[in-house]
Amino acid sequence: MTQIPTWSGGPVSPANGRAAPGTTIGGRYSLRSSVGNGGMGTVWRATDTLLRRDVAVKEVVPPSWLAETEREELRLRTLREARTAARLNHPNVVRLYDVVHDRESPWIVMEYVPSRSVQQIISAEGPLSPQRTARIGLAVLAALRAAHTAGVLHRDVKPHNVLVADDGRVVLTDFGLATFDGGDGVMTGPGTVLGSPQFVAPERAREGVSDARTDMWSLGATLYATVEG
Repeated sequence: MTQIPTWSGGPVSPANGRAAPGTTIGGRYSLRSSVGNGGMGTVWRATDTLLRRDVAVKEVVPPSWLAETEREELRLRTLREARTAARLNHPNVVRLYDVVHDRESPWIVMEYVPSRSVQQIISAEGPLSPQRTARIGLAVLAALRAAHTAGVLHRDVKPHNVLVADDGRVVLTDFGLATFDGGDGVMTGPGTVLGSPQFVAPERAREGVSDARTDMWSLGATLYATVEG
């Protein structure tokens, strides 16, 4: 995959110094509009100017409370683990196309899926029916099984990261916290774990250890939130 260690230029937001629409990342990906924000960064709809197709580009921004050495460790692990996740080829997993290093941050280039997240659907429509929730759950389960078979843990399964495409396809996205089977990638100290607290398995929060079972716990919490609102 491509790594370009320099910023390619383009406008920035004067308010926070981050990228703005029109910025070109890695000399190739032209940012068009922000489609989501989270604790680990911003996701943009962008154009791959080489292949002339829409892509989703995520800027991985380490949390401000991490020490600089830990922030750098997270950047390096993000690059390495995103490459591992890119090996996944499953209809219920958003495909990863590229990873570039630009403006001192890793950027993950993914398949753009016109969709709404399960969280957006719940917010707009209220709780989903058990039947619809089950269909979503089976799709995410298939995605996790594929990831676990490849030795990849997601570690951030939640309604925000489950997309329902306009054509009905269900996909699991945002492997930004993904790691290899066996433990968390970044911890700042005992009991400090990256992730969304409502969907983190108790043993992971308590001991900082991830395995396939902690992903499954997060899936269960996600389905509970989906059917209960």
